[in-house]
Amino acid sequence: MKYNSLSLALSSIIFLSSCQTKSPAEKTNDTTEKISAAVENTIANVDISKIKVADAATIIARKQVPILCYHQVRNWTEKDGKVGKDYIVPIQNFKDQMKMLADSGYHTISPDQLYAYLNTGAKLPSKPIMLTFDDTDLDQFTIVRPTLDEFGFKAMYFIMTVSIGRKGKFVDYMSSAQIKQLADEGNVIGSHTYDHKNFKKYTGKDWEEQLDKPTKKLEEITGKKMTEFAYPFGLWNAEGIPELKKRGFRMAFQLSTKRDEKDPLFTIRRIIASGYWTPKTLSNSIKNSF
Repeated sequence: MKYNSLSLALSSIIFLSSCQTKSPAEKTNDTTEKISAAVENTIANVDISKIKVADAATIIARKQVPILCYHQVRNWTEKDGKVGKDYIVPIQNFKDQMKMLADSGYHTISPDQLYAYLNTGAKLPSKPIMLTFDDTDLDQFTIVRPTLDEFGFKAMYFIMTVSIGRKGKFVDYMSSAQIKQLADEGNVIGSHTYDHKNFKKYTGKDWEEQLDKPTKKLEEITGKKMTEFAYPFGLWNAEGIPELKKRGFRMAFQLSTKRDEKDPLFTIRRIIASGYWTPKTLSNSIKNSF
């Protein structure tokens, strides 16, 4: 990955955009689109097919990349409890958080880039970060998607397949077409089980119901192989990791507990971006957690 070349290309794009006789809004939109395209090309150029998995000690020794976990992005209602608000980020707050990341110089990276970095030490952009969204909520398409597009960001969406296309009591969920569109636009789709059952309790047919069938469905929707998995509730156990490996997963994401010393690729840490956090709080949490 030639990030020096990318930086040069991006600098040229910004310079050329500033020379055009267009309105400030048009200049901003054009520049954002071109930067986004350049970043997409960089992500697409990551060749992980020949990467050999490094030993656990090598992976753990590398500096962790900040990874944020979001759920719902909508305004709070009087029915939302104190705990629930941790998982619900108000719309303007989310937009302000994304602006803070952009203004602070963060660059979103793909799972391929993360995988290459952890195993080989491959170079990443300055201030890399991963944005992940769990549970298939419709607002991740209607609100999150255009917000990320504004800043040239890409994300990973962990899909719970039982909810695809459903309308819930408190929240609606993405359709198959919307999930495919996210994948087609350069985002990455990952598996988040069928119905969010606790991974630590899987026995017998659970492996088929919670892993095999959802994986097949997501691959049919996106036309792409599922290689990343997110544990429901962030809960995992070492006994289940071989089942993930057997099914071709190469990385799995928990929440904020300590990584497994034997399988760090299957216990990658994330932090939940709380609905209570201001952009400044989020910035400090990123710095203190990774």
